Amino acid sequence: METSDFTQSSSTPSSPDKPLPRISILTMFRLGLFQMGLGIMAILTLGILNRVMISELGINPAYATGVLAMHQLVAPARIWFGQLSDAKPLFGYHRSGYVWLGTAGFTIAAFLAVQVMWQLGAAVQTAGGWTLNTEILGWTGILGLIFTLYGLALSASSTPFTAMLVDVSDEDNRSKLIGTTWSMLMVGIIIGGITGGILLKSLDPAETASQVSAEVFSSPLATLQTPLNRLFIIVPLVVIGLTLLATLGIEKKYSRYASRSSLVEREDQVTLGRALKVLTASRQTGLFFTFLLVMTISLFMQEGVLEPYGADVFGMPISETTRLNSYWGLGTLIGVSTTGFLVVPRIGKQNTTKLGCLSVAISFCLIILAGFTQQGEILKLAMLLFGLAAGITTTGGLSLMLDLTAAETAGTFIGAWGLAQAMARGLATFIGGWVLSIGEALFTAPVLAYGLVFALQAVGMIAAIWFLGRVNVQEFRDNTKQAIATVMENDLDG
Repeated sequence: METSDFTQSSSTPSSPDKPLPRISILTMFRLGLFQMGLGIMAILTLGILNRVMISELGINPAYATGVLAMHQLVAPARIWFGQLSDAKPLFGYHRSGYVWLGTAGFTIAAFLAVQVMWQLGAAVQTAGGWTLNTEILGWTGILGLIFTLYGLALSASSTPFTAMLVDVSDEDNRSKLIGTTWSMLMVGIIIGGITGGILLKSLDPAETASQVSAEVFSSPLATLQTPLNRLFIIVPLVVIGLTLLATLGIEKKYSRYASRSSLVEREDQVTLGRALKVLTASRQTGLFFTFLLVMTISLFMQEGVLEPYGADVFGMPISETTRLNSYWGLGTLIGVSTTGFLVVPRIGKQNTTKLGCLSVAISFCLIILAGFTQQGEILKLAMLLFGLAAGITTTGGLSLMLDLTAAETAGTFIGAWGLAQAMARGLATFIGGWVLSIGEALFTAPVLAYGLVFALQAVGMIAAIWFLGRVNVQEFRDNTKQAIATVMENDLDG
């Protein structure tokens, strides 16, 4: 899902006897349908399920975000799936077969996760609240296992898909493909938020009160199960359809895989051990990696607590908290699409990244202040501004990274960063839940408990600016190429 996946691999000309057709803009958007499906699924898992577990079923935030984070913490599996798709075709294709099988796997896993969630919720309800008894721990472990399988299936589909994007494109049109597919990912997040809000409208208090008796309404499980089960059947089927529409016939018609003489470093070929060596190969690579790590964790800690925040502090129904994702998704889309044209040319890549980090920190302060007002409209505005700031930060950081590293080592460095970023996002989700649990133990007011998470993110963004300020562009350019080359040589010698 990271844009870094798409930026590597050199291409050699296709055979002059039978030149392959070039992908058109329409085909790029068609490929982006798969990314759009991933965006929709992200809302279902990190958004809706997390809110239901924490706010409706009373599951401890640390454990709820912990099981969700499992699907991101298995990111190193992408290495194996990427190499497997290189070496062993599936259903006659190097990439498409893995994409289809993986998509079927993570959509089925999402539905199974919901069914286990009901069992966990029932166990918590029977115990009279969250407690670490055998039944609750057992169902929590099973839910964590299912999300691990979800992450493995996601790796099995997304990494071969990004490799296919490299296969079907050339150097001169790959940047367009990157921009198109990444934008479609954000469109998927927006659509997922809107669609989820519509399909879960029946769970709004006014709607529910007119449909069920007071006795039934007092049971969250009885109220939630039917609409959520329906949502997790309809949406995964739509995602499977989008995947097939995006990929059928593409690899056979456009792939240059067979005509390229050698493979270069892609994310799926960079092991976790090599990634850490590359990212700490010199003082400057270490500083820049630390900046990226702090920035990524600080940016994504809110993923696991945003919707419960809307529920517990603002009293929003599920349909409304689901739409919060649309606001920050729209802001991010605007930020990414405009920063490269309006901001970077005027103040430069490094200053753009600093501006983005500062804007994110201010946005988190606004999100906290919105909690004290308990006005949902102010929260929505704050989320839109957060998305805009996140878009500026992401664009500035990626542009700076591409600008700093030498062309000969860009593939290795970006691949290492992509793998580390995926791990950092999983860690961010996990940390967000644990900080919320600490906040709930320290404060009786929910706004203060959630505010602790957002405040820590704001502090993290300021720390990221400090690390970025210590990055010396010229020293980075002088040292990075040689440092990474030394790492690669040592790996070969070993």
